[in-house]
Amino acid sequence: PANSFCAWLTVEPREAARIFEELVAPQVASGRLRIERGWEPVKVELAGNRVAGVNFTKDNTLLEVRARVTIDASDWGDVIQLSGAKWSAGPDAKARFGEPSAPEQITESNRREMNPLTWCVVVRGSTKENIIPEPPGFDPRRYFGCSRETRTNFLATGWPKGVLFMNVPAFADTTHPGGPYSPPVNIYTHRRLVDAAHQQLPPEREALFFNWPPQDYPLDVWPKSVADALDATEPGASKKNLVALTPAQRRIVFENAKRHSLGLLHHVQKLEPRFRRLELTDEFGTPDRLPPKPYVREGLRLEALTMLREQDLRTPHNEPRWAKFMPDDAVFGFQFNIDFHPTRRQFLGDDPAAPWATIHTATRNWSTHTDRGMFPLRGLVPVERDGLLGAGKNIGVSSVVQSALRLHGQMMLCGQASATVAWLCLNDGVQPRELATNPQRVRDVQRTLVRGNGGPGVLLWPYHDLPPEHAAFEAINLLSVAGMWKPDGDSVFFQPDREFSADEWSALLARLPDAAREKLKAVAAPKTRTEAARTAWSALAQ
Repeated sequence: PANSFCAWLTVEPREAARIFEELVAPQVASGRLRIERGWEPVKVELAGNRVAGVNFTKDNTLLEVRARVTIDASDWGDVIQLSGAKWSAGPDAKARFGEPSAPEQITESNRREMNPLTWCVVVRGSTKENIIPEPPGFDPRRYFGCSRETRTNFLATGWPKGVLFMNVPAFADTTHPGGPYSPPVNIYTHRRLVDAAHQQLPPEREALFFNWPPQDYPLDVWPKSVADALDATEPGASKKNLVALTPAQRRIVFENAKRHSLGLLHHVQKLEPRFRRLELTDEFGTPDRLPPKPYVREGLRLEALTMLREQDLRTPHNEPRWAKFMPDDAVFGFQFNIDFHPTRRQFLGDDPAAPWATIHTATRNWSTHTDRGMFPLRGLVPVERDGLLGAGKNIGVSSVVQSALRLHGQMMLCGQASATVAWLCLNDGVQPRELATNPQRVRDVQRTLVRGNGGPGVLLWPYHDLPPEHAAFEAINLLSVAGMWKPDGDSVFFQPDREFSADEWSALLARLPDAAREKLKAVAAPKTRTEAARTAWSALAQ
């Protein structure tokens, strides 16, 4: 019920939390799953080349966990770092992967440059007007680029050319009848969670989620107050990439990012009265009423057996086709633009103590077209460490590709894939690096993912019209990934009910193994694509 600019469907944070808690509750009750919260990893135990366990601390208490396989899905790859596994962060030089948009050289000006993080803000309807206090360090000049109402102020401030300015209103009374991404663009409905006014709900049910581009917090260089605080903890800490900072040092950065987001809320409440009947939610249970962590667009990248590169995905076409690299060990399909929010911080007058705004660089921008791609199992597996798998954003991608592989749904698919690999490794007594080079075990992982486990299966080959409940979902996915079914080169649709000719059937049979082809020699040619896929798969089923 959001009528949001950014999505057909939205979910309120507390409801999302409830759904996930209910999802895992049976496993917790059975003793198969134990959830620990609030711990920070401090040491990884190695047995030779294998990660054998992780030590955590919380409130001066030590927790030792021993495991045959460890999956690191943390925001900053803390276990990967502590294990000594190879990783990277920040931009890759062009010489590394030969990517078209990669910088020629890594210099002091760009080596910490990453997609910015955002400390999101959730507000709910209130019966009284309210303007939150100015956060420490608030300067209105930082927010003049948020909407067109302050365009005159923005220009008068003297921001350099190219600094982000959102030439849209702060508020528009709209239900976006044309659907997501239809005008009018405005701050209020950009990521609205509940549209109480147009849904005849009480005003208190109104809910907004602030993730507005000027709210982004760049990571290339810090404001002077942050740099000074970091260097006070360790000389030179302000010159490190955020990924390489300690958890305590990152909290210094996070506190400043929170203040920046609260400053935006204060700014729009002063600017537009309709924001004043909104107050910070209490559903996160945090003292400041903000989420317990930021939205991380880019973090640590695992050095994996396979690394996805820009040229594997990028396309000159306006509509996606199939990516140039479609790995036969795919564990999920995906497609999203190469999408960098402004990656650099621009200080007013080049003074690190002054207000700042954000700016794109020439080669890092949003909405760069990509084709439909697939993520390889080998992209989850470290090049040299056993007993360890990556997940979340800690996977085998370049910095450019991570901008296209960072959405929440994609990260959940990473988790499903890593967990499935871990399960099979434990079941068969093998290491992830061994499994990744065994075609039969890779097929076992793919079959498990496609079939699901009490839930929808995973789409491996990213057809646009193949839902998990389709009768031939398994057959079509696995035949396509194995190279036996040849998708149309100029269409991302499978078209399951399309007529299947005798010539197409003969060509499909020719791509099947001899034993399967022999089984189907006397079978009549199927009439549709669905029938053809199911018939061929039935001869291969194991």
